[in-house]
Amino acid sequence: MPALSDQTIVITGAAQGLGAGIARVFASQGAGRLVLIDRNSDGLRDINDQIGGDAVCITCDLADPDALDAAMARIDGPVDTLIHNAAILRPEPFEQVSLATFQATMDVGIQAAFQLAQAVWPGMKASGGGALIFVSSQSGIKGFVDETAYCAAKHAIEGFSKCLAMEGEPHGILSCTITP
Repeated sequence: MPALSDQTIVITGAAQGLGAGIARVFASQGAGRLVLIDRNSDGLRDINDQIGGDAVCITCDLADPDALDAAMARIDGPVDTLIHNAAILRPEPFEQVSLATFQATMDVGIQAAFQLAQAVWPGMKASGGGALIFVSSQSGIKGFVDETAYCAAKHAIEGFSKCLAMEGEPHGILSCTITP
């Protein structure tokens, strides 16, 4: 992997919470080029101001596959590190979970992970490696009441990352989950 100061790092869900915290840490550690993605443009602007104003901010609803493809096409050059942090968590009893909520949760959680990884994979492979980091949860390891959709998405990300780790190893591509 190149030095942190030479890396292009993409962080999803970067406008608030954990994603904003991840952006702050990478900026404070001298990350070369941060690309922050979120559907909240005001939040992206705020976090970018907090970290010095040099990040590339892309407003995108990750549940929209066409918008996600367009967002990734805006990134110049290969991505060295991808951190997929964005997620939807709407705790509610199973009988009340709408199909729209379930689909949006899966779209942001796993469909976006798939698209993001496919977008950065060729560049990582060509450059001899990279890192795919997927933010999981205890909900990706065990079940919780009122988290049907979220647990399904996080369990999926765990299996997805394990497969990418095996396929990426010969190319120097690391894939892992973190479970805050």
